[in-house]
Amino acid sequence: MSMLRRPAAAIAVLASATASLCAAGCGAARQPSPPRVHPVALTLSQVGALRGYGVGDTAFGLSLLSRLCGGQPTVNVVLSPVSLETGLGMAYLGAKGATAAAMARALHLPATGQALAAGLRARSALLASLNRPGVTFTTSNRIWADPSLVTSPGFVAALRAGYQAGLTHLPLLSQPEQARRAINSAIASGTRGHVKNLLPPGSIPPQTIGWVLTDALYLDAAWKSPFNHSLTQPGPFTTAGGKVTVSYLNGEGFATARSAGWTAVSLPYKGSRLSMLALLPPPGGKAGACQVPAAAQIGALTTGLAASRIPAAISLPKVHLAWHDSLQPALTSLGMGIAFGGSADFTGISPQAAAIGFVEHAATLAVAEKGTVASAATAVGVQAAAAPGIQVTFDRPYLLLLRDSLTGEPLMLAWVANPAQS
Repeated sequence: MSMLRRPAAAIAVLASATASLCAAGCGAARQPSPPRVHPVALTLSQVGALRGYGVGDTAFGLSLLSRLCGGQPTVNVVLSPVSLETGLGMAYLGAKGATAAAMARALHLPATGQALAAGLRARSALLASLNRPGVTFTTSNRIWADPSLVTSPGFVAALRAGYQAGLTHLPLLSQPEQARRAINSAIASGTRGHVKNLLPPGSIPPQTIGWVLTDALYLDAAWKSPFNHSLTQPGPFTTAGGKVTVSYLNGEGFATARSAGWTAVSLPYKGSRLSMLALLPPPGGKAGACQVPAAAQIGALTTGLAASRIPAAISLPKVHLAWHDSLQPALTSLGMGIAFGGSADFTGISPQAAAIGFVEHAATLAVAEKGTVASAATAVGVQAAAAPGIQVTFDRPYLLLLRDSLTGEPLMLAWVANPAQS
């Protein structure tokens, strides 16, 4: 038991064995469950394809988490790789050339072209199949576009096929605050009210953002074996600033594995499709310092958990986490800088599309006796290219001709030699 209370970075990572789903949760009361959706069966080929996406999404999520908590090791960070992969993946479908190549590398996409299209369809089936007794999982993807701009029909069709994303027109260029409120309202609805202000006031500059691609997800999952509330006890937790007192969930009978100093415990949810891996870093690290394993290390621990035969007792803190940040700096450090600059190519979205203007992400996570409630949302804003034009300045004497455009009849004619004398 004491081993499981060594100092650990205050970071939450929620993983699924098949899709390495890192979902984020909430700190509010559990919402009533919607009508239950019938489980979706996945084919063997779909499961095989999705394993590659799970590995890639895990590698991307861990790399991003390392960037985010590395600079602030004492701050809780919670994010959803699947939400980010969806929001940025929608933008990727409109990227071309070097921009697409950089995004594919940063996102660890396992395929391109037709194979990617098939994988995205399989992922949609995967997400739908998570709904089962004890687990509610919903996701909502959208394309928001200014009506004055041309959005490629091929891009809209690709997002509909891969992400079930529908197109909605909003006055992003002319009335950005009105558009922002509408997007935030949709995100709040998609996250059951847990992410209410994904786009802060002023985050959409006037006459700049022509498209916003959004993803919103919500998860409410009950433990396969709930923790006994009477066993929840206060205990010490060592942070970078010293010891604090937290509430510990206490239970036993969990699979555990060790590899390269890391200790993993698997906490399954009802239905056994989803599980949460609680990962304790190697001992001896600086108290509170951010430590993130490599994706290969996650694989080794997962393999060990599958072979585990000795049940373990666990003491796990109850947490209510919420996090929100702009991810352009972190994504740039992962090699996606071209997508935010003047060399970006998103002409697959529209001939009028320029660079990505912002990537906003918010996530919440609550881990308690009965289960986990999680939510996350991602918004990717794509700038509209400035319309080409010619500036003509009448800064020397000029002629004015007021004419009938039908016949050419000159109604007024003037030479302006000195406007100051008028």
